[in-house]
Amino acid sequence: MLTATDRDGKKNVTKIIISMGVVGAIIFATAAYFLWSWTSKYAARRKIEKMLVSSTRQIHPENRNASLIGNVKQLQQIEDLPLFEFQKISSATNNFCSPNKIGQGGFGSVYKGELQDGLAIAVKRLSKASGQGLEEFMNEVIVISKLQHRNLVRLLGCCIEGEEKMLVYEYMPNNSLDFYLFDPIKNKILDWQKRLYIIEGISRGLLYLHRDSRLRIIHRDLKPSNILLDGELNPKISNFGMARIFGGSENEGNTRRIVGTYGYMSPEYAMEGLFSEKSDVFSFGVLLLEIISGRKNTSFYNHQALTLLGYTWKLWNEDEVVALIDQEICNADYVGNILRCIHIGLLCVQEIAKERPTMATVVSMLNSEIVKLPHPSQPAFLLSQTEHRADSGQQNNDSNNSVTVTSLQG
Repeated sequence: MLTATDRDGKKNVTKIIISMGVVGAIIFATAAYFLWSWTSKYAARRKIEKMLVSSTRQIHPENRNASLIGNVKQLQQIEDLPLFEFQKISSATNNFCSPNKIGQGGFGSVYKGELQDGLAIAVKRLSKASGQGLEEFMNEVIVISKLQHRNLVRLLGCCIEGEEKMLVYEYMPNNSLDFYLFDPIKNKILDWQKRLYIIEGISRGLLYLHRDSRLRIIHRDLKPSNILLDGELNPKISNFGMARIFGGSENEGNTRRIVGTYGYMSPEYAMEGLFSEKSDVFSFGVLLLEIISGRKNTSFYNHQALTLLGYTWKLWNEDEVVALIDQEICNADYVGNILRCIHIGLLCVQEIAKERPTMATVVSMLNSEIVKLPHPSQPAFLLSQTEHRADSGQQNNDSNNSVTVTSLQG
């Protein structure tokens, strides 16, 4: 017959066994979860790696190995990029319905969506037939996945399932800068203080890309439609599909395939395929002058087939540059500041690249840390040129997506 002490001892042993079993089950479940998580993450990265191999072979058949090695090395940079399930993105965009479609480009379509937690997103869905879009997709993932700045659009993650390839961004409720700037009604929203705020924000974003981020990046397609505006009109540089990364002491690149938008490309890039920080500076100068004038660079002025740059230069030399200022912002209290910005814009669009300031200098000029500005020399592209589009399988009349792709001969 068991004594009370024996019974208590057996109970304690039973409790210990049960406790050990529960602890063991928890440890096993935790280990299984981490193993599943690691396996899923590894499988997803393998998907991206296979995409890099596939895209390299499609886009660079003449130099598969070199290009492939460069791309695979970039995988470590996107290790922490969240991966979304296709079903979640489909549900967020209401199955990619037409009312949710907010943009279209050579890469495919852009949709507005809302995740289950209420977060608004913009989904860039790659067209299955777009070879150019595939290259831009992978380039954008590699370039922007590690960038964080208040004046750059934020990439939240991507989705890669079967033939579906999508980029998921924070949603910008106020559309893009061109939506307001070139509309005679909507541009009234942009008073001078807001325009200056946008100019300064873009300049800080570019400076971050060129000098302050862990990578040195040349955007190569800066224009109003690639400047998105959040709920408070904070500017965010977007669309990094054509961007290029510079490493080490590299300061200039060369390409035989010119991508970008006429009217914003620097002369050395458009003519010779040379690009550098100064290429982006040129684009910024064009953008600055468009923001001040409310006019597009590619329009004709003064019945002389002048571009906006040519028209600005003409007014500058005639000491009539006040006539360039958009009437919506031509207030006597701000004219001095606006004229200074026009001066900075002309310095940015000078024909010779080495004469243009760096973005660090531009930011200092805008902040009046540099008081005395040098005299600008003649800008490039004074006369309007007939737009030529080549090697572009997805042309449309939407100025937001007027991308030029040209192959240099030689």
